[in-house]
Order: sequence, then structure tokens, then C-alpha cells
Amino acid sequence: MEPRERERGADRSRSARDKQTGRVIVIGPYLRMRRGGAEAQTDDRALRDFEARLSEAEGLARAIDLDVVDALIAPVGAIRPATYLGKGKVEEISGLVTAHKAELVVMDCALSPIQQRNLEKAWNAKVLDRTGLILEIFGRRAKTKEGALQVELAHLNYQRSRLVRSWTHLERQRGGFGFMGGPGETQIEADRRLIGERITRLENELKKVQATRRLHRAGRKRVPYRVVALVGYTNAGKSTLFNRLTRAEVQAADMLFATLDPTLRAIHLPHGGKAMLSDTVGFISNLPTQLVAAFRATLEEVLEADLILHVRDISHEDAEAQQRDVDAVLRQLGIDPDQGRIPEVWNKIDRFNPEERENLKNIAARRPQEHPCLLVSAETGEGVDALLAAIEDRLAAARVTLDLSIDAADGAGISWLHRNSEVLNKELHDGRFDMTVRIEPSKRDIVVSRFDAQPHGM
Repeated sequence: MEPRERERGADRSRSARDKQTGRVIVIGPYLRMRRGGAEAQTDDRALRDFEARLSEAEGLARAIDLDVVDALIAPVGAIRPATYLGKGKVEEISGLVTAHKAELVVMDCALSPIQQRNLEKAWNAKVLDRTGLILEIFGRRAKTKEGALQVELAHLNYQRSRLVRSWTHLERQRGGFGFMGGPGETQIEADRRLIGERITRLENELKKVQATRRLHRAGRKRVPYRVVALVGYTNAGKSTLFNRLTRAEVQAADMLFATLDPTLRAIHLPHGGKAMLSDTVGFISNLPTQLVAAFRATLEEVLEADLILHVRDISHEDAEAQQRDVDAVLRQLGIDPDQGRIPEVWNKIDRFNPEERENLKNIAARRPQEHPCLLVSAETGEGVDALLAAIEDRLAAARVTLDLSIDAADGAGISWLHRNSEVLNKELHDGRFDMTVRIEPSKRDIVVSRFDAQPHGM
């Protein structure tokens, strides 16, 4: 077969895999403990209700067009090293797999390689754990070269110690990767040397990506533009808010991980200034460590941001647990969410009736100044003007406000001020412009020496 024919065949295989749907059963194997005779639900990874967690796992499965035919909670008193679940529950689920003719079982937990293999043998179906499912979603959603590199790196690190369905992505004639399909799908053991070589190549390519991003950030600092990063739980409405603030057309949909690749756009602030707004990948509870590490190149935009906004779906019944999950990921990145640098944006207030909305406003008003929050509806635009003003105030906190008087004929000077500062006020008196400007500290001396400026209000 000619190389071009092989490539066309590979493209058709990828396309078919991307469009495929499969019958899947979602299992929530959540830990429970007994205290003083009373049964209590506990899980060290996230303090969330079992039903809400199972619903999220179903949403993850549907995010890649899987047909969820059944979903059930399987409380676990103690994790079994061989199968995670007890023998009776394994047999019960085996019956469900047969009855539903399920091709895939999703376990909403982290499985060891031996647990995954044993469950696949017991159920005669493919088994994905939470990490594998999220990696599969990311693999489908990554559109840019950078996103694909990062997902493949995470995928390879995850699969390094496992029996692998298909390593055809290592062949020269085919790109891509996946757990759930593809040509040559057999139960073969990974060739660790090939995987190691591929990982090394990916890491080198990602270093180039990081270098490019550093150049872009250096360019923005020379302009300079301040950077505002949006973070939040997946499906909190970050992309919809991003589109509202920037008039962009980033994909926004009511599904988990609707967008993956980072996007930067300029926003115009109320007094004429500009900032760069960054829309990042959504976070989720138990975000795989491999993904946090692999996506550091993307998440560096968050680390370098002058202001981070935590966008929350305040209408979600699990909003508090989602907040804790986002805070946990930020701490993994070395960002302290308690330092006051991260105002909260309570999104989707349009889903509340007027009385509930007023109650939310009262709660927000009582928040301490070091942990402010703003109420918005990215869908309707309510509260967006107040959000932009708050962004401007936050970014201006480190800037210097100066008063100056400049000859109206000094067009070059006036133009320079408009390009390099925020002009807060400008009035013409007797052939001169009295101006109040806000400037970066690094440019204060230039303004003072050239325009004989004084601190504002003196």
C-alpha cells in the first residue's frame, strides 16, 4: 500500500473513531466507612455527594458521544487489590454488561493496571477508569498541535505500565491515539523503548512550545498588556464569558470540556485601556496528575497572569465542592487561592428568580474585601460592565495616577500618552490639555520628566 493510501486509511479510521458511539455502563465505586455504627459517605479525594459524582461521570462519558445505557453507585467498604470491587458486585455488574450488551464499562475511580485487566476479563468488555476517560475526552477535543502533543504525552505516561490496546499511533503513517478504538486493536504489551523514545520527542517539542509562549509573553510585556486569566470548573461558563468580554467566537457548549486549547484575546477596559484575557482548560475533581504536568505549558498563562478570575457556576448544586476542586488544582500549580489575588465571578445568575438573586447579592456584599466576588450572567450580559470595571480597578492597583498639563499642539506627546497610559480625564483649558493618566510604575519617571507631571490630587 502506498504511503498516501495508508494516510487516507488512517484518517478514515480516526474519523470513524471520533464519530463512534458505544454502549457503556458507568459505575460509581465510592468509598464508604462506618463510624460508631452509623454509615457515612467519605472520600478523601472530594467531599461530594455520590449521586452528583455519578452524574458528572455520566456527563464525561456523554461528552464523547457514548451511549450510557446504565449507571449505578457501587459503595465500597474496602478496596480489593485484584478487582477494586468485591466479588459479588463484580458478578452483578457482569450480568448487567451481558443484559445491556455493553461494550465499555467506565469506573469513576483510579484503577491499577492489574485491576483493569482483571475487570476486563470478568466482564468481557473494555474498562476505562476516570483518568483514562478524561484523557480520551482531551484527545478528542485537542485541536491545536500544542494541545495534541500535551494529551499524547499524558496518554503515554499513563499507559506506560499497562497492557495496551493499540500502539498504532507510534507508526509513521498514522498520528493520533486513543483507548477505545483504532486499527490493529489487540491485547499486546507496550514496547517501553518505543514509548520512551516517543515521550522524549514529545517533551522536546513541548519545550519549543514553552519557548514560543515565553517569547509571546515577553512581547506582551513590552507593549505592555496586563494578562487576566479565567479559571474554573469545567462547564462553569468560562468560554461564554470569554466570548461576551472579547466578542470572540470560542466554542462554548453545555458539556464538560467543551474547549481545551488556550485562547488569548484583547479586552477593552472602561477608561480606554486594554488587557489580554486568557481562557484556559476547565478543571475537574481528581484531575489526573499526568494532565496537570503535561498541561503546564498551557497553564503557564495562569501562573504569569496579573489577575486570575475564578469563574463559578453558582447555580450548580455542587458549587461549593467544585470550588474546593479548583482550589486544589491551583495549589498543585503553586498558586495560593487564599491570597486574595483571585476574585470569584459567580456566573449563571440568570437561572435564579429575583428573590434568590437578591439573596446572592447580599451574600456577595458580606464577603470580606480580600475575597471579593462579582455576580454576572455570561449568557445575558448582566453584570459584565461591573466586572470590567472591577478588572480595571484590580489591574490599576499597582499603577501610578498622575496629573499633568500639556500643550494642545503637542500631538506626539498626547498620542504617546494615549498609547502608553490609561487616560482617566482630559479637559481643554486655554490651549492646554489638563489630563489625569494612570501609568505603569516603570514609565512613571518618563512621564514626570517629559510632561512635568504631579501625583494625582496634589
